[in-house]
Amino acid sequence: MANKDTPRYVISIAAEMVGVPTYTLRYYEKIGIMEPSRSKGNIRLYSDRDIAFIRRVKTLMEDLGINLAGVEVILRMSQQMMELQSQLERMEIKIARMKQKQT
Repeated sequence: MANKDTPRYVISIAAEMVGVPTYTLRYYEKIGIMEPSRSKGNIRLYSDRDIAFIRRVKTLMEDLGINLAGVEVILRMSQQMMELQSQLERMEIKIARMKQKQT
């Protein structure tokens, strides 16, 4: 059973799914805001997670009027927040375990 990270869409299908030209996806890769998987033949393959990411970028730019530099900042900050949230959850688990040992 495939998951959200399974590469499955070639660039033309991915671009059609999100409503952008293929060169936009190539540009996103060139500037480093995303990196699709590659097949053995070096063909770009996009996962469902990649598609959701591209839709998020498109929404930020088109619906909210944020330029690409701003989108990059938002995405980087969002990633950092998720990492911090994960660290916080791990620390809360450790604290709970320590409290259990004390009782």
